[in-house]
Amino acid sequence: MSSLKLKTDRLILRNFEPSDSDMEALYLLLKDKEVNTFLPWFPVKDMEETKAFYEKHFKNKEYSFAVCFKEDNIPIGYIKAAMDDSHDFGYALRKEFWHRGITAEAGLALVQQLKKDGIPYITATHDKNNPRSGNVMRRIGMKYCYSYEEQWQPKDFLVTFRMYQLNFDGQQDRVYQKYWNLYQTHYIENNL
Repeated sequence: MSSLKLKTDRLILRNFEPSDSDMEALYLLLKDKEVNTFLPWFPVKDMEETKAFYEKHFKNKEYSFAVCFKEDNIPIGYIKAAMDDSHDFGYALRKEFWHRGITAEAGLALVQQLKKDGIPYITATHDKNNPRSGNVMRRIGMKYCYSYEEQWQPKDFLVTFRMYQLNFDGQQDRVYQKYWNLYQTHYIENNL
């Protein structure tokens, strides 16, 4: 597992550890219904589900970081980029820390590292009913590409997602087409 740490003016981005304190911090984030409204899973119910989530989503994942303030190094959120063909960029933050520019600050640090490491691009999607997530994507330099409708699982309701992308390798016209091709209802919104 990578022990890469990234630092910004206010933050440390580091690997989650299977320690009691990190698992408790992750539990506080993952159990919150409001935080998880626009995330692709249901809130966790207990510490056992939190540990299973850690094993699946964070353990031994190269670009999956706990977001911590420098002064206490306690996770208040996460930021990650998948290493499959989507290079999906994702994040969550405890709601008491919303609207302070923390996710964008962490996102810019991770973007710089991904670019430095030769990752060709990142993509990210957000529910059109969660425009603040799109604001974060734009603040880190991502561009809107298209929208599509998906019967979202496991929550099983119809969502219109907006797909954003940021290319690092000079291929500015490249657009990740998987969601466009996978979902029958897709279009470009001209007002974004």
